[in-house]
Order: sequence, then structure tokens, then C-alpha cells
Amino acid sequence: MSEVTAKFAVTSMVMWMAPVAIMYGFYYQVFPGVSQMSSSAQTLASGFLAVISVNLVIGFYICMAMKETPHQEPQPDPTFLANAKASINQPTSSQVIDDSRGKGKVE
Repeated sequence: MSEVTAKFAVTSMVMWMAPVAIMYGFYYQVFPGVSQMSSSAQTLASGFLAVISVNLVIGFYICMAMKETPHQEPQPDPTFLANAKASINQPTSSQVIDDSRGKGKVE
């Protein structure tokens, strides 16, 4: 269980840090060619890339989760199974019997 928590924590941190780093890079013109863009183009590009980075991190996390092998086969709850079996085997209080004329008769 701790592996799952660690993966979730790391993915959450990357999901927070990636867009902030992209916004920082555009604001302080760390990326090449950003200084030649207008301020509105910088804002749009940084926002778009920040959103894309979050979606990529989420997609990566989903892929990691799907590739993870289960440690044990899932088992149904024994109390639920017992109640379900009891309800199936329990006769109903009124049953409808169909006669040859098509009218139902309640026993």
C-alpha cells in the first residue's frame, strides 16, 4: 500500500510543479524564443502548455496504475455472500401461478 501512496504523492507533486515551472519559464523568459513573443502570446502559450503538462502527468499516472499487478485476487465480502445466498434460497411470500385461461392466481 505504501508504494501506491508514494506513486500518488510523487505524481501529485509533479502535477503541481510542472505547470508552475512552465509559467515561471515563460514569465522570466527562460525558454528560447519567448522574448520575441508578445505578452498575450506568452500568456496563452504558457497556459496552454501548463494544461497539457497536467494532462500528460494524469495520463502517465493512469498508465502506471493500469500496469500495476494486483498483489492478490480480489475476494468478495463473506457477509455479503452469505446474505445473497440466503436471499436467493428464501421462498417468496406470494407466488403467481398461471392457469390455462391466462388469469393469475395468487397462492
